[in-house]
Amino acid sequence: MNRLVPLMILASAILAFATLMLVIAPAIQIDRESPTPGLQPYTEQELRGREQYVAQGCVYCHSQQPRAQDQAPDADRGWGRAAVASDYVYDTPHLLGTMRTGPDLLNVGARLPSQAWHLAHLYQPRAIFPWSIMPAYPYMFEHKAAAAAGDVVVELPPGQGPADGVIVARPEALDLVRYLQAMDRTFPAPAGALRDEGYAKPKKEGQP
Repeated sequence: MNRLVPLMILASAILAFATLMLVIAPAIQIDRESPTPGLQPYTEQELRGREQYVAQGCVYCHSQQPRAQDQAPDADRGWGRAAVASDYVYDTPHLLGTMRTGPDLLNVGARLPSQAWHLAHLYQPRAIFPWSIMPAYPYMFEHKAAAAAGDVVVELPPGQGPADGVIVARPEALDLVRYLQAMDRTFPAPAGALRDEGYAKPKKEGQP
């Protein structure tokens, strides 16, 4: 019993220190940042898409933090310049991610601006990349006999869609794609924010 109190005090101190350094201090730092010039707040549709990004588990396989050249060859991969704190001013909470099962997505809107590409990729990733291990999200789409007014029909390569009818994107798929299209931090970072002021434009990935 005599050892329990010091142990609890020590555990509480460690927790308080971790909270201060990993939660409070970064929040204060971000609050002091001005948005990177060119960065715009998310629209309502983009925020709904951001919720889908979290709900569908995209954050578990994709990062949103291109690294500096001395840490990783992210610029050579076409993922853009290293991210800086002011790139995340409108992200609450941030979705930096810790895994790269798939490519970094902070600038995917610049690399792949096509709505048609993203919809086809979400419906069936292997219709775009046969080697892809990304899960398909067919429940974000609807199989219809014919498209109605206002429907967004998914364009699929031959043999990848149903034998008859069309595949139509549901609102949640359109919201998610709009969020992905909005992910573009290709404008230069504020002066002095990067150790290496070199700017690398994201390369274009394969198109359907």
